[in-house]
Amino acid sequence: MREYYSITELTREFDISTRTLRFYEDEGLIRPLRRGRTRLYRPADRHLLKQILRGKRLGFSINEIKDILKMYREPPGEVGQLNLLISKVEEKREELRQKRRDIEETLAELNRVEETCVERLAELGVST
Repeated sequence: MREYYSITELTREFDISTRTLRFYEDEGLIRPLRRGRTRLYRPADRHLLKQILRGKRLGFSINEIKDILKMYREPPGEVGQLNLLISKVEEKREELRQKRRDIEETLAELNRVEETCVERLAELGVST
């Protein structure tokens, strides 16, 4: 296992910008070591970055990710973190289900509008 990663190595590995990595640092999610102006990321920082990006892919906000990571470091620890994550996953799942219902409703309405237009064009003697 490596002792440190550079900002360039992590941005390339995870296909993110240096600005993104610095943003996560500014938000207190990652705390690299510093040697002068150089940031040195430990394997633990790399792991955190992986978890942050996973959370973003799942649709969690930075604050939600922060809460989940914070819980791991403080009481109630990992058990609390896992229970919080389960609850957040269910919330996110329900949001996505609602979005799917909204999309299906919108698609149905678009189909009705299109049908009405096609019917009216037929009444006007215009073929589509």
